[in-house]
Amino acid sequence: MTGPAVAYIHGDDEYGIDQAAIALGTRLSDDPAEAPVRWRVSGADVDVATIAERVATATLFGGGTLAMIVDPGPLVRSGEGRAALVDVIGNVAPGNGLAFLAPRDAARGRPSAGLDALRAAVAEAGGEVVEVTSPRPDRFPAWIAEQARARRMDVAPDAAREMAERIGAHVREGDVDRSRMSGLAIGELGKLALYAPDRQVTAVDVRALVAEATPASMWAFLDAIAERHPGRIAVSLDPILMATPEPVLVAALHRRLRDLVEVADRLEAGETVPSLVRSMHIKEYPARKLAGQVKRWRPDELVAALEGLADLDALIKGESAASEAQRRLAITMWIGDRIVAG
Repeated sequence: MTGPAVAYIHGDDEYGIDQAAIALGTRLSDDPAEAPVRWRVSGADVDVATIAERVATATLFGGGTLAMIVDPGPLVRSGEGRAALVDVIGNVAPGNGLAFLAPRDAARGRPSAGLDALRAAVAEAGGEVVEVTSPRPDRFPAWIAEQARARRMDVAPDAAREMAERIGAHVREGDVDRSRMSGLAIGELGKLALYAPDRQVTAVDVRALVAEATPASMWAFLDAIAERHPGRIAVSLDPILMATPEPVLVAALHRRLRDLVEVADRLEAGETVPSLVRSMHIKEYPARKLAGQVKRWRPDELVAALEGLADLDALIKGESAASEAQRRLAITMWIGDRIVAG
């Protein structure tokens, strides 16, 4: 291959990032018998000198080494670390490869200055900078079908759609972590290949083997609460309770109910959605969404929901400690009594 065998691979799809790194390794040799040995290590568990030791010396016999450094952030926090790693990038021996794998998720925000500098150093050295994104919700069933065909599997279109829904790919909210969805789909395809080796995989097969794994989305949960939608609340409640500390959940619920009370008051006073944008200092989309959600509530129901939430907050933060089971039961009862039933 032309240029150094170095890559900075980033994005929100951990499986895709791994595959891009493996593809770099396959390009290191035309002979499959001399494929490089993959050495995968976290940036938190290795130092720059050890990486240099692995990739700076060419092998005399057989394949070289593909060093896959997952989450290299700890290596480039200091200026000295960045400089040392840049030296390694420039001294990768023929037959070896060096791939920095930088997965991100909805909770991490933008990359650190150290990772930005590392990415720039790889590009400046003539290496590859690759972004890998998880298939979007409307694209995921087709992606599953493509992966199935690559594995010589026949998956019915409705089976691909069922799998995408069961692994949570249909959830569109921006706070969802999609980094493991494609890897989960590949694992489920492997199970289905063993379950139905000589026939088409059907939606019935998917429902029999693939467990539902709805990802936690605070936005989706709050929308389901505000819209008083029992089905969506039921689907998202367990993931939210597992992923979110209860005081944080109560605070988020309080903000949404408070916004609904304010919108109800302003609309009753004659405001319109465009005026909500100005008076509440919010964008048009959330203003329209809140205006639609508040139609599902009477004013007394919103007041009752807020009062019940105050009691729930007191139970969670009270001096007499309630057990986890008691707290979860209280949250479920509040939803049933004050949200669903009204």
